[in-house]
Amino acid sequence: MQVGNASYVGPADLPGELPLFPLRGVLLLPRGLLPLIVFEPRYLAMVDAALAGNRLIGIIQPRFDVEEGVEEGAAPLCEVGTVGRITAIAETGDGRYQVTLTGVCRFRLTGETPADLPYRVGQIVCDFPADFEPRTGEEEVDRAAFLAVFEAYLDANEMEADWDAVEKASTEALINTLSMMSPYGAAEKQALLEAPDLKTRAETLIAITEITLARAGNDAPTSIN
Repeated sequence: MQVGNASYVGPADLPGELPLFPLRGVLLLPRGLLPLIVFEPRYLAMVDAALAGNRLIGIIQPRFDVEEGVEEGAAPLCEVGTVGRITAIAETGDGRYQVTLTGVCRFRLTGETPADLPYRVGQIVCDFPADFEPRTGEEEVDRAAFLAVFEAYLDANEMEADWDAVEKASTEALINTLSMMSPYGAAEKQALLEAPDLKTRAETLIAITEITLARAGNDAPTSIN
């Protein structure tokens, strides 16, 4: 795939180590765009190092079985995350960065490299070859069923969508964008990330949304946290 000025054709194009940015409840998928505000000194240093190198950062969630109060940057991590490339950056003038990451592919975390650095460095394997092929598996997705559930969610929450834009979007872009933007919790976001293919991701998002709508019908909150 082409991301900015770098081309990633397959796993061999990516490094075996990556700086890690642990973020709970944050999902980045291949070819998706993730805007971030970076302000902690250790992650400012991480961004500076990435800019001086290959511009790649690993977005990964802390594990869900960690005790309350464990600092997010030191918590055990989930097995699967996403390689993101910095494709836009701006200084805010008050010591922060506004960064946009473009998703390259998912990775498996196989270990961490001890380093005298303020941020964590992961040892990774990118063994999701389909992530490098845009729109893989779109023909297997029931787009009409997916849109029907999406519309039901909007109606239940008195929200509107730009349906012209929705109709023009590719199935992959639609599913991945809605997965990333969904208001669900960390476990649900990880399930969407780890879905083996686009069809499974769409079905997973449909199932989560239907559960949410059913709970809303029983006066429960309309999001899963």
